[in-house]
Amino acid sequence: MSIWTRIAEILSALRQGESLASIFDRLRTPPERSVAFAIAVIALGAKMAKADGQVTRGEVAAFREVFTIPPEEETNAARVFNMARTDVAGFEDYAAKIAAMFGKDKGPLCDLMEGLFHIALADGDYHPAENAFLQRVAEIFEIDPRSFARLRARFVPDAEPDPYDVLGVSPDDDMAEIRDAWRGIVRETHPDRLIARGLPEEAMKMAESRLIAANRAWERISEGQGADRVVTTAPGGDEGRA
Repeated sequence: MSIWTRIAEILSALRQGESLASIFDRLRTPPERSVAFAIAVIALGAKMAKADGQVTRGEVAAFREVFTIPPEEETNAARVFNMARTDVAGFEDYAAKIAAMFGKDKGPLCDLMEGLFHIALADGDYHPAENAFLQRVAEIFEIDPRSFARLRARFVPDAEPDPYDVLGVSPDDDMAEIRDAWRGIVRETHPDRLIARGLPEEAMKMAESRLIAANRAWERISEGQGADRVVTTAPGGDEGRA
């Protein structure tokens, strides 16, 4: 059974007048968390798509950059999007229920934030209302400001990402600490790790972009480039250069 078929079954089981947000009170066990993750990204993405006052085709299409959606399953994905967009429950209600579902495990919540950044930047513009939306969601998820800044540095095109921000380190840290931070991201980006913490296989595209960004940041730092030189190509291999 595909994740999208399972989503369709869950939506069909909603009682008359029941909010989509109520789903997150039920999907707490590991086998269902990947389904919950997909619904969470689409639902919060739908709420955020209205944050700048419009829903563009680019923002809708951005879900395909986060998820692999077979043509025959697009209807199920669109149904989640439309239900969340028209649901009277606010995005903070959604975020609070999602945070409760994952508890102290911040890994999936950071993954989810990454998906939302993909969607926010889909139209090529990062609207102040979208920034406020994402900051508020991060607060509800209890994601620390440094982690949020690291995510923002990777996605927001107002400047070349600072490699230290991408790795979540400081220029004052020694190279051993910086190398450990880079290798930690590489380990955590392994598909087996991601699936174990609830990321569906259909969302592995995010992991690829995260790995490329981490390798690029490490290459710039290890070569003594810091934030002064732009690297235009991703390093080869899973771990770049050590």
